[in-house]
Amino acid sequence: MIDSHCHLDHEPLFKNLNKVLDNSKKIGVEKILTISTTNDSYKSVKKIVELDPIIFGSIGIHPHETENDSMNINFIIDEFNNNKKIIGVGETGLDYYYKNSNKNKQIESFKNHIEASIKCNCPIIVHSRNAEDDTLKILREYSKYNPKILMHCFTGSKKFAEKLLKLNSFFSASGIITFKNSKDLELTFKSIPNENILIETDSPFLAPTPMRGKKNEPSFVQYTLKHLAKIKNIDKNKMDLITSNNFNKLFFENDS
Repeated sequence: MIDSHCHLDHEPLFKNLNKVLDNSKKIGVEKILTISTTNDSYKSVKKIVELDPIIFGSIGIHPHETENDSMNINFIIDEFNNNKKIIGVGETGLDYYYKNSNKNKQIESFKNHIEASIKCNCPIIVHSRNAEDDTLKILREYSKYNPKILMHCFTGSKKFAEKLLKLNSFFSASGIITFKNSKDLELTFKSIPNENILIETDSPFLAPTPMRGKKNEPSFVQYTLKHLAKIKNIDKNKMDLITSNNFNKLFFENDS
């Protein structure tokens, strides 16, 4: 199993990191990707990825943080090129959930991240909430460069997924697919080709059923995998192999 998106620099994961890693290894997690959300977060991620061979990291600014934080393209490229354990750009994207969101700042940051990922030939880890039209419009602007797109914690519509598939996007299923009120999302993931799906926890957030109410951690990715296998009517071990191979293809195969 591979947890393609978590936040090991967030509490309570960071203060319990040894136990979190032990729990993950016991249930067969072979890689963990811990995600940067701010400049300070990235400083922590750089240290965390050196603590264990199974941990990898990303570099980026979450859309919620773009009002007060930023990274320029050259910084992202330099950091990526100088650290083999930083394997993706993000978390970036657009989130218009809050009415006071500064859309212009988010869009500017998103474009900078996309351009950096293209120059690094690495995946762009995309957060999109209440912003399907603008997310798609911007990604299409860069389609001639064939960016490696990973839609993290995907909760979008089936139509949105269909349009993103035309850009060769990958989609990461989180614990949200296990929630009782996520039947539409289940149908969307059922329709997405197996070769385009990854799994994640987004821990310490969004603990899956049957762990609702607890702080999420990478080992809980097993429950998302189990539910995804059920949705797809595929053996759990086969689904594990598919999602792990997809992660490795996306993050470790160099197309250049």
